[in-house]
Amino acid sequence: MTITLLDEKHYEKDFSAWAEEQVHLLRQQQFTQLDTTHLIEELEDMRSSTRRELISRLTVLIAHLLKWQFQPSKRSRSWEVTIQVQRSDITDLLADNPSLRTQWDTFIERAWPKARKIAWAETGLDIKIFPVVCPYSAAQLMDENYWSS
Repeated sequence: MTITLLDEKHYEKDFSAWAEEQVHLLRQQQFTQLDTTHLIEELEDMRSSTRRELISRLTVLIAHLLKWQFQPSKRSRSWEVTIQVQRSDITDLLADNPSLRTQWDTFIERAWPKARKIAWAETGLDIKIFPVVCPYSAAQLMDENYWSS
């Protein structure tokens, strides 16, 4: 396999080719030829992306728990499935990224305002019905037997 160093334009025009080249250079331990500036950016983006995914999944989970709790007459199998799928996907995400557990409370705090707004918008209930701070503990959020009923 012949690899030619890609210039700045290739990073922006053909990310896949750039990434393949970086992998090759790492495997060959040709560290001085690496595009460290963009590698650092990509690693930071990966970290941020994983955090955003966790917050997004927590947001959906919390919104559905709120709907489940505050609109019991409209509970559905769909809501139940969404709650279980989010719990499962969060468990997988944390298994792959255990260091995120140390920031668990921060992620819940970040997910809460949007989850509350989603529950408000989707239920049509008065926003004041929903607590100002998340009423669920981390353990409750992830307990597959907890339904906030």
